[in-house]
Amino acid sequence: MPLPKYSFVIPVYNRPLEIKELLDSASQLTGAIPFEIIVVEDGSSIPCEAIVEGYRDRLNISYFLKPNSGPGNSRNYGMSKASSGYFIILDSDVILHRDYLVEVDTYLSENYLDCFGGPDAADDSFTNLQKAIDYSMTSLLTTGGIRGNSNKKHYQPRSFNLGLSREAFQATNGFGKIHPGEDPDLVFRLWDSGFKTGFIPSAVVYHKRRISWTLFYRQVYKFGSVRPILNRWHPNYISLTFWFPSLFLLGFISSFVLLVFGIPYLIILYLFYLALVLLHSFFKTKSTKVAIMSVFAILVQFCGYGYGFLKNTLILTMNPTKSAEDLFPKLFFK
Repeated sequence: MPLPKYSFVIPVYNRPLEIKELLDSASQLTGAIPFEIIVVEDGSSIPCEAIVEGYRDRLNISYFLKPNSGPGNSRNYGMSKASSGYFIILDSDVILHRDYLVEVDTYLSENYLDCFGGPDAADDSFTNLQKAIDYSMTSLLTTGGIRGNSNKKHYQPRSFNLGLSREAFQATNGFGKIHPGEDPDLVFRLWDSGFKTGFIPSAVVYHKRRISWTLFYRQVYKFGSVRPILNRWHPNYISLTFWFPSLFLLGFISSFVLLVFGIPYLIILYLFYLALVLLHSFFKTKSTKVAIMSVFAILVQFCGYGYGFLKNTLILTMNPTKSAEDLFPKLFFK
């Protein structure tokens, strides 16, 4: 068996059915590029070992079971066990496009990156909720398209679809203990060490989020909660755009207060924006239901993120000498 050129590293926690779909897609990758798959079971009570065993005749695959220590540490563990010089980190809830590895290999051979990210998309088989949340997380009208179709050279890859060279991993020691937020923290440290990151538009994965409205709110709330911590750790990379969801939230609340006093202009502005989202989502998804759900998803995303960001910014400001680990222990794995 030839030495693998790439190592897919996949942490999994209590999601055996997800890993099956991902391995199915990996077994259908085109091209003759040698690769291996490292599955890291992060202390699951519902293991996926039996499913992994079913792919040994089709894939160069290894399975490791370890105590629960979070996704960041599990990715580091997987990379330490990999044999190639380039690692590709995937979440267990993604499905690979069949040309994924060919597209990555072609791009890196022409435009080498120490760390890359790729877009997530919604497959036609996804539920309406999954499609609506995918729209909210990737649309140009919400996140500016930074997760779905960005061509920015100074790109911040996310760990659902992230490539990392062995050299960059060894220089930075990989992911930290914070979660979520471990991926931008790694990217900032890569930049500080002089490594190059970028975006590969054709490195597409289909992100099949197993999620409800409640879980989505918790997720985006945590995203907003960790950003002030990252701002404290990496002040050189603070951006005004981090405040946009909080400003959206404050403005949204203010629009209703002003309406009570007979001033409708601000809420009209919000309604215009949400109507624009409704139309854009409809033309993109060709579904009225998904378009309506996309509007609600955006409200959940902005309000959840904005509230988490405001709350923890205030806490950090009031406690300048205390560490983030002491202030927010639930956001760190020991």
